[in-house]
Amino acid sequence: MDKKYYAAPMEGLTTWLWRRVHQEMFGGMDKYFTPFVSPNANLSFQAKELRELTANDGLRVVPQILCGRADHFLWAVRELADMGYDEVDLNLGCPSGTVTAKGKGAGLLREPDRLEELLEGVFAGLPEGMSVSVKTRIGWTEDGEWSALLGIFNRYPISELIVHPRVRQDFYSGKARREVFAWTRDHTVLPVAYNGDVDTPADAVSWDVPVMIGRGLLADPALARRARGGPPASREELTAFLDALTDGYAAAYGDGPALHRMWELWAYLAAAFDGAEPYLKRIRKCKHLTDYRAAAAAVLENCPMKQA
Repeated sequence: MDKKYYAAPMEGLTTWLWRRVHQEMFGGMDKYFTPFVSPNANLSFQAKELRELTANDGLRVVPQILCGRADHFLWAVRELADMGYDEVDLNLGCPSGTVTAKGKGAGLLREPDRLEELLEGVFAGLPEGMSVSVKTRIGWTEDGEWSALLGIFNRYPISELIVHPRVRQDFYSGKARREVFAWTRDHTVLPVAYNGDVDTPADAVSWDVPVMIGRGLLADPALARRARGGPPASREELTAFLDALTDGYAAAYGDGPALHRMWELWAYLAAAFDGAEPYLKRIRKCKHLTDYRAAAAAVLENCPMKQA
């Protein structure tokens, strides 16, 4: 079976436009996961969430749901089924304080009873034909919590357990605990996928299970293609990629929001170039898209590309 690669959900970055442009120019992703949608008592999606959910023609997209209540989750699932989706993902990994304080995301990992109650309700009411994957961290404070949490997951028909082997308190610091993922594979019958610190083709091919790529794919949009033996991104491809994103965001949201989105992307993309920091500072100071385009072009023209 061919190795599978997934694009991780990253709020404000792996948007509907990024997904469409990335697939067209670089391909290589078997699934794109949306930044989370968060159903609540209003039982309605926000306008920005609807755009993320309805602008995905031709792509294999999995909506990710951030939720602490089974009834809210199941409402969202029914709505998504009506849109044609057959898979959703439950977010148990977001470490944000504003999220975890509400008992959502990684916040559920410190409340195993609530986690089990959520999963019980979700799978008891899941519509026929819909599958649920789970993207999770391995605990709240320390990885010794993982054995009990995995025991809970093992009791449910989760379609795929996507494991980011950090605890919530790590946020994104330190190294992913790859040994914990290796242990996980020996202690579950659930299909598993790996996520965390996938920055090079060697990282991407180091597991014989599906691999979800987040920050590494933003730094190198050709990473999955390279992992499959294809060529690295050329300067011409990167130029076209960035131009398409800039133009698309400007058309959809206006120049100011487009500029902010490109700032965020360059925080990761700059890692693909040697000596980019002075140019990155210039990008961060840009107030207008015209200035930004000139600053981005300067990086592409003057900084050697890394190819790890």
